[in-house]
Amino acid sequence: MNFQIVIPAHNEEAYLSKTLHSLAEQTFPPKKIVVVNDASTDGTQKIIDGFSEKYNFIEGIFHDSEEVHAPGSKVINAFYKGFETIDDDFDIICKFDADLIFPKDYLKKIATVFQNDPSVGMAGGFCYIEKNGEWILENLTNKDHIRGALKAYRKECFEQIEGLRNTMGWDTVDELLAQYHGWKIQTEPSLHVKHLKPTGKVYTQASRYKQGEAFYKMRYGFWLTCIASAKLASKKNSFRFFGDCIKGYQKAKNQKLQYIVSEKEGVFIRNLRWKNIQRKIGIR
Repeated sequence: MNFQIVIPAHNEEAYLSKTLHSLAEQTFPPKKIVVVNDASTDGTQKIIDGFSEKYNFIEGIFHDSEEVHAPGSKVINAFYKGFETIDDDFDIICKFDADLIFPKDYLKKIATVFQNDPSVGMAGGFCYIEKNGEWILENLTNKDHIRGALKAYRKECFEQIEGLRNTMGWDTVDELLAQYHGWKIQTEPSLHVKHLKPTGKVYTQASRYKQGEAFYKMRYGFWLTCIASAKLASKKNSFRFFGDCIKGYQKAKNQKLQYIVSEKEGVFIRNLRWKNIQRKIGIR
């Protein structure tokens, strides 16, 4: 299968070389890796140049984005700068973060998942973080969810969901829309990816508001937003997170911000979410 990978990178000097090395040494090599230097001010570009000189399937481009960190939109805008350079004959498009170490058989096993089941639209492993000298699961989401750090999409699925939304919540709505179009989301528990910079290390109040805004834009409605916010707050051990999410939702509702899914897609998303909740609490 033709794998092509886009890696947005903003000031990733400390991690990027480890990520690229792990991908360059894959037993099933990708056809192309594009690293997007998103206005870095450190040594990120030097690392990109070094790898692109050594490996002909790795290339870098520079993206002069806004300096402010805008959750969701900044990374997706950088992704699309890289995606513009991708060959159209790809089978699988991957959006990977620049602070990961992949096991050598990662792409081979992901390819096997896609080849074994044509109905799988998205696939991925799990992120592990280092704690007290051990690598443990970064348990922020359900085990049937693929983290935004390591998304892999079948071309047909990527096209049907109309790509990635440049907003907070892009890495949730993509899976919901894939299921809306009849695709399966497949996680592979045996694939442990080392996440060198844990998610949410710098999670500002504005970011927490944006999370609530994302729930609104996905047409969750108030009660689903409360449940989703409470779940995230519990995993982050922060009641403040819950409050800011709800404030962000209400602010978005008052401003009547534009939704990122259609009304019909919203109905499907709400029904799917409620069914999953009922299943987890034992209601058939």
